[in-house]
Amino acid sequence: MLSAYSREGQVREPVNEEQARESYARLGVVEREMAQAGAWVFSGRLHESDTATVVRYAGGEVLTTDGPFAETKDHLGGFYVVEAADLDAALGWAARVTECIGVPVEVRPFAAFADEPQA
Repeated sequence: MLSAYSREGQVREPVNEEQARESYARLGVVEREMAQAGAWVFSGRLHESDTATVVRYAGGEVLTTDGPFAETKDHLGGFYVVEAADLDAALGWAARVTECIGVPVEVRPFAAFADEPQA
């Protein structure tokens, strides 16, 4: 999974409309190339973290609270689920994505149930 993070309150260099269109166009090229290579599985962009609602089970009750779960300034902004032959291939896609969007991209493999510790 390629996870794109943004930092709450971080001031990024402003872009004009043309630069934004160019960035989205470059990202579109990368996404089409992912699909053509058979690497793209799914992707999504998320609203800001202040739109989050956390649902948890505690004390026999289901509780909901507004705001992000984690008390942090870094928040998940979007993600790609990709199939990659190895870590180097996944890192290659992440490099192309971060170049287009200008925020860090974390690469992390999915764990299979067989990878989980036995109880």
